Amino acid sequence: MKIVGLSYGGHDSSYAIIEDGVLLVHEELERHSRIKECNDDVVQFYLDRNGSFDDVDVIAFTNNGEKTEECRRNQSWNIIDQLGRDGKQLVQVGHQRSHAANAFFSSNFPNALIFTIDGGGWDEEDGKTFPSAWSVWTGEDTKIKPHDFSYQFNVGVMWNHITEQVYKLSGGGPPFGCQAGTVMAMAAMGDSDRFYDDFKTAPLNLAKYVDLDEQGKFDFAAALQRFTEEILRDAMSKWVTEDTEYICLAGGVALNSVMTGKVMSWFPHVKDVYIPPVPYDAGLAIGNAQYVLHQIQDHPRVKWDDNAPAYLGIPYTTSDVMDALAEAEGIEYESASVNDVCKLLSNEMIVSVFNGGSESGRRALGNRSILADPTNPKIKDIVNEKVKHRQWFRPFAPSILREEVSNWFTTDKCSPYMGFVLKFKEE
Repeated sequence: MKIVGLSYGGHDSSYAIIEDGVLLVHEELERHSRIKECNDDVVQFYLDRNGSFDDVDVIAFTNNGEKTEECRRNQSWNIIDQLGRDGKQLVQVGHQRSHAANAFFSSNFPNALIFTIDGGGWDEEDGKTFPSAWSVWTGEDTKIKPHDFSYQFNVGVMWNHITEQVYKLSGGGPPFGCQAGTVMAMAAMGDSDRFYDDFKTAPLNLAKYVDLDEQGKFDFAAALQRFTEEILRDAMSKWVTEDTEYICLAGGVALNSVMTGKVMSWFPHVKDVYIPPVPYDAGLAIGNAQYVLHQIQDHPRVKWDDNAPAYLGIPYTTSDVMDALAEAEGIEYESASVNDVCKLLSNEMIVSVFNGGSESGRRALGNRSILADPTNPKIKDIVNEKVKHRQWFRPFAPSILREEVSNWFTTDKCSPYMGFVLKFKEE
């Protein structure tokens, strides 16, 4: 049984392949077009990579846009429509439904309370189609069940508007993608008290904050982050009970790893919190396929030995790398071992790693990564300035052995996908 999941018609176009119950491939179109959050022809991308849909049993998709003339310029809509007319089984999955499926079915939890939080999408329930930017579900074994939807409660749009209007950054879409993460990084440098009360005023006049100096922008970001954490804590508290053992989170707002790092402290009785590697809209391709596999076909869930796979891009062989090097000019190369890489890092060199399948998701997890020695107190500034070419305050994640986490952090939390920001111990 082969299931292909698609996310197209909006930003974060992607496809996923599940075969015989196992997630094998997830590819985001932006990794190959080099245009962040592109809305291009992901169906043609799938065909270019895999040949045809002939061996596919089910195509599961989420339409993230309407059939406008702009969308018609790519052929995704037309190809899928034709496949359906030709007898291919098609399943359309709602936006939040797909996020919830991706979150729960990627976890190892037997049951969970699921929250999806983003800027909005379309869902269907009881024959009615409606927009929603927040939803609450419960998951049990191979089934998820909806309990609440809301579009008025829209944290994602609030962040998008502030990112664009106050910080003059991209709120989403090509060519820069959503730069809300830059604002989240600013929040660490600010005093949340300065503007916090302003966020209790509705509507908030964002024009007042456009001309703030750098520290003012940091302070405003800190207030935004604090306000976000408090309203989400209050919203979740209405659903979390003493019987809640596990929580799953998905949707673009789940990329706010400062907020997610605090969820377990909000609900200390909860055993664990899970966020999938791709919680934003590129993960809809995975969620769609998982929904068909488990919810519809009742296929038993995979029990991961460690965590759900994040290295789902198609890998390249040594021959592929050698061919690329042969076409490049002025590059010297030689064979290197892991020990060689470690020696380079210990000598304060910056090493880029290209290995295996590429990561799915926003964060570099070791296969397509820039590595540097964190014991060098200047290394963050060096990498930000000379390699990343980005603002000085942008952070990097430390990589640490799982068994060492409790020795360094105040919370003993597994975070394999950079999904949770945790506090270092004072010492």
